[in-house]
Order: sequence, then structure tokens, then C-alpha cells
Amino acid sequence: MSGSDTDVIVVGGGVIGLTTAVVLAESGHRVGLWTRDPVARTTSAVAGALVWPYRIEPARQVGAWLEESLRHYVQLARTPDRTGVRIVAGLMADTPLAGLGSWASKMPELREARADELPGGFGQGLRAAVPLIDMPVYLRYLKERLRRAGGTVERRSVTGLAEPAAESSVVIDCTGLGARELAGDASLYPVRGQVVIVENPGIDEWFVAAGPGSSAMTYLMPQPYGVLLGGTASDHSWDLSPDPAEAEAIVARCARIRPELAGARVLEHRVGLRPARPRVRLEAVRLPGGGRVVHNYGHGGAGVTVAWGCAAAAAGLAVAAA
Repeated sequence: MSGSDTDVIVVGGGVIGLTTAVVLAESGHRVGLWTRDPVARTTSAVAGALVWPYRIEPARQVGAWLEESLRHYVQLARTPDRTGVRIVAGLMADTPLAGLGSWASKMPELREARADELPGGFGQGLRAAVPLIDMPVYLRYLKERLRRAGGTVERRSVTGLAEPAAESSVVIDCTGLGARELAGDASLYPVRGQVVIVENPGIDEWFVAAGPGSSAMTYLMPQPYGVLLGGTASDHSWDLSPDPAEAEAIVARCARIRPELAGARVLEHRVGLRPARPRVRLEAVRLPGGGRVVHNYGHGGAGVTVAWGCAAAAAGLAVAAA
């Protein structure tokens, strides 16, 4: 399928771009997805991928996007080997139930944790069973689902949105941090996240403690490939190299929660850059040449969490723009 044979070109091969392309293709549109990097090497592939809002605004819209996404993930969790989506129980520390939005009523088994369920040093927390996603498997699943719906995936770098607009009257910009240059958006900035993958010593529940203003976080997520330990949230850092000191500190923080992690063999170090912005940009604008672009980026640390809701909204804007 060449550009002239498509109704819509989606630029960006991470979870936001893939999900948006799937929604459009399964609605009967001819969709081409352009991605600079292989899907398996996008920022999305590094994500811990627990469905829970983190560093994303505006809160009211986020709640609606999350509810729509949660509905999809619960369904996908019926076939975890194929999709990489599982429903896993765990604890969100230092997060009051009263501070959550209406989406909390849709989260499976969400309740206040009892005192005996809290690790030492934590006075409060929430128990829940939520979608936890093996991102390499899930991204492959989305890519194949797009192809089954008639969409195409092409490795292609662009220097401006005029390039895809020359081949399709509707372009959806899901380029994450790339939109800083492609869309001239100086409000977009990276939040660097580093994680450590270790062998699983028998952990079957996730744990998260993430203070809103701290660059150091503590989270552990059991995945089929090991336990993903985190993490960091360093604003305006573009450094993709793992920091050995940070890795050591991450393991130490997680071992305070689960001591058996202290001796777990390290399998891998990963670094990703979250595409942060004061609020998600989800809007349609007209290009100078007469085409339309729908921007869908700036999801911070919650791209997976809101992907299906934002994809549905972006697809609606794309159809209106066509």
C-alpha cells in the first residue's frame, strides 16, 4: 500500500501510534503507519506498563481515556500468551483512595490496604488487580493486529509533517518526543526513566511507591522475562545510557520492599525517555498545504494507560478531518 492508497498516515510506531492505527484500520480505513525505529526499539518497549495514571494531565480527560483503555485491556487479558496482557494484583503505596478520579470505580479489586499488607515505612496504600503488560509481546501483537486489519507498517524517518501530508490528506502525529521538532512544540520535554531487569526469585505481585515531586521511585513488576525494577524520573535529561550508580540504588530500594531481590541476578538495564508536556496534545489542525494533522502526543508516563482512549479520540478527529 503506497501513501496514495491510504486514507490516513500515522507517524510514530510506539504504543500510541500502533493503537491509533489499529482503531482506524479496524474501522475500515486504509492506514499506513510510518515509524523511524523498529517497533521493538521504541520508548514503549522499555515501559513497565502498569495501567495506572502517572505524570499525565488533564485529569478529567485522563480518567475517561483510562476507562476506555481498561475495558480493552481486561478483554485482552483473556489471552495473555498472545497479547502479553495479564491482570496482576499489587500495592500502590502512599496513594489515598479519595484522591483518585471516577475511573477508580472501574479498577478491579481496588481497596484500601490493611496495615498488615503494607511494607515497613509505609502508612497507607491501595490494593488492586490491574493490567500489567509485557510490552515486547504486546507491541508485536498490535503490529500483527494492524496488518490483519489491512494496515501497513513502514520504516521511514521524516523531518517534517509536510512529508506524510504530501501522501495523505490526514496525518496523525504520534511521535512522542519527536513532536518537539516535527511539530515545533517547545513545551514537550523528556523525563528519563531507568530500570533494571533481574531474575525473578518468586515474586508474583507488583509494588509502586512514586512521590509526585521525586526523581527517585520504587517499583517492581513481575514480567514473564524477569522482574522489572525501577526507577527514575529525571526531567529534561536526554541521556539514554544506563547509570551504574542509579541501577545500584534502584535495586537497593526495591530490596527494602522485597529482600529476596538483593541477590537476584541482573539480566538487563534499560533507559527510556517519557514524552512529558503540561497536558496531552490531542487536537486537529490544518496544514499550510491544505491537509490536516491530528496531534496525539505528550502522554508522559501513562501512554499505555490511556492508549485506547486517546486512539478512539484521535480516530474521531481524523474521520472528521477527512
